[in-house]
Amino acid sequence: MHKTIVVSGVGVISAIGNNSDENLASLKQKKTGIGSIELLNTVHKDEFKVGEIKFTNKELMTMAGLDYNDYKYYTRTALLAIIAAKEAVKDAKLTVTNKTGLVSATTVGGMDKTELEISDPAAVDFISTHPCGDSTDKVCRTLGILGYRSTISTACSSGTNAIIHAIRLIDAGIVDQVVVGGVDALSKFTLNGFNSLMILDPDFCKPFDQDRKGLNLGEGAGFIVIESSQSAEERGVSPICKITGCANSNDAYHQTASSPDGDGAYSAMTEALNMSGLLPSQIDYVNVHGTGTNNNDQSEGVALKRVFGMQMPRFSSTKAFTGHTLGAAAGIEAVFSVLSIKEGIVYPNLNFKTPIEGFGLSPQTEVEELEVQHVLSNSFGFGGNNSSVIFSK
Repeated sequence: MHKTIVVSGVGVISAIGNNSDENLASLKQKKTGIGSIELLNTVHKDEFKVGEIKFTNKELMTMAGLDYNDYKYYTRTALLAIIAAKEAVKDAKLTVTNKTGLVSATTVGGMDKTELEISDPAAVDFISTHPCGDSTDKVCRTLGILGYRSTISTACSSGTNAIIHAIRLIDAGIVDQVVVGGVDALSKFTLNGFNSLMILDPDFCKPFDQDRKGLNLGEGAGFIVIESSQSAEERGVSPICKITGCANSNDAYHQTASSPDGDGAYSAMTEALNMSGLLPSQIDYVNVHGTGTNNNDQSEGVALKRVFGMQMPRFSSTKAFTGHTLGAAAGIEAVFSVLSIKEGIVYPNLNFKTPIEGFGLSPQTEVEELEVQHVLSNSFGFGGNNSSVIFSK
């Protein structure tokens, strides 16, 4: 990075809250949002727990401030994205100009609406809302962004890759500010897909626990506003923190599994540290990818030990709060990382009891107030696509 990139606003909606204040309160209170399926119409309703946002799409229309007459044009994905992005823009006190861009990440796209309508021969509305880029366009329309926009879809690393892309846009002078993050809604498609991989835990997920059995899916959206320090100064706003390092790697080990040696994760974390100029010992907290699957936690644990050695910082997975929100995960966890620095807090890793054999790694299990200077956030996706970003005070 040639320019100093700062974060000036955050916005989030997830199973633990409808905005950043509610999410932070739930994290502090160790209050999970994972529970029974109520809204998703699936034959697996009684089999699995998910991080579901307990509002219908019509209720989300009201929360997004949209005209109910336009209901048929909006997917659940688009609605969640609009709610979080609007909060981030408001928090940043941002007036959108032709030099404001949007980079949004998603994997599900408009699948939720497609599933509802595809069996109806007369239904055609879902066709235009199905692509991943539809939610991006809807956010742009709502916020009045007429300039640069892009959609990133690299599985569960999508949100961090969106941030990396946004940083490059600012560095190149293409935009001054970017609303950037990720969004995904629960769908039968993803629930069935992960079930076929046999990596869903029928109970509450237990990231980094010896007895972990898989992940809980979730839904939500998380967006941040990033800009150059010069842009923030000219706008007269005080940044929350800055982004000092980021990196993406691909170990190309397997279509869905991570390298057992943690090669890709190690590379992403190391390159992010190199960009930041920080030593591993200077990282105060790692928001790990921590899905609760056997493969991910083993691979990420190996990579963490390779990077930090005996000086392991505090680390935890927040997916036991929100569920694994796929394309939204890195966006939501970027918000959580920023709030960690702003509020001086490290989050607990829920449901942890027994360390993984042979690792000697135990995540943070209690809320801790701490002067947090640097947070490393990891997001790893299928195909070995690994991304890390460092937020600094």
